[in-house]
Amino acid sequence: MFVSLFCMRFPIYVLLAISLSASGQAVTPEPDHVADSIRNLEHYRETMIPTYMSDFGQLGRYKKDNAALSAPKPGEKRVVFFGDSITDAWHLDYYFPGKPYINRGISGQTTSQMLVRFHQDVINLQPATVVILAGTNDIAGNTGPISIEDIEANYVSLAELARAHGIHIVFSSVTPVHNSTPQSQNFFAQRDPAKILALNAWLKNYSAANGLLYLDYFSAMVDQHGLLRKDLAEDGLHPNDTGYRIMAPLAEGAIAEALGR
Repeated sequence: MFVSLFCMRFPIYVLLAISLSASGQAVTPEPDHVADSIRNLEHYRETMIPTYMSDFGQLGRYKKDNAALSAPKPGEKRVVFFGDSITDAWHLDYYFPGKPYINRGISGQTTSQMLVRFHQDVINLQPATVVILAGTNDIAGNTGPISIEDIEANYVSLAELARAHGIHIVFSSVTPVHNSTPQSQNFFAQRDPAKILALNAWLKNYSAANGLLYLDYFSAMVDQHGLLRKDLAEDGLHPNDTGYRIMAPLAEGAIAEALGR
């Protein structure tokens, strides 16, 4: 019943799977890839029902880690990287050795889930800065269909919470996707490149209007067709080492600028 209702309400852009890349070229996944992506997303959401029903924000993931974490030392500029699987898989100690950076990414999460755990996994850790990377799973519909406007509202709520607690905010762009490999087809069909562009444009404008930092991963990772460079992610979504090596200095620069304000 849950899956059937979800399929009926599935966003039309995924069912059609037609979008425009940054270059204006039509990007149309093959019909079988669209069907596969819908089935895979339905299966993912079905397996997540127990989590959504009992711990929607997945507060249990970092509860013990947070309890064991001491308060920042005098002069320490703690930074929390807050996001989904792209953050979750980012080994911060390797790419930022010796830095007081804390990873609070959870694979598969949307901004709606991240808003639930923002107090526990960010505010309570007393960081000087939070680097937020989210939105791709909202576009995919991991926790159900959601409009761009509602995603934007979640971003605004995150920003307002951080500002109320004196935390500098770095909003990261949604990273591009590609469909250049067999394993990338499903992720690509679920993530309309036009919606990524629209959300990034809003994020950039909102950040500028509200004195926040916008971290533009997208421009550094996109190819001439407006898609993710093939060499940066085998599955079309999650960065490999080359991808993270592009992202790391951009994040470091944004953090330094945020801390200098």
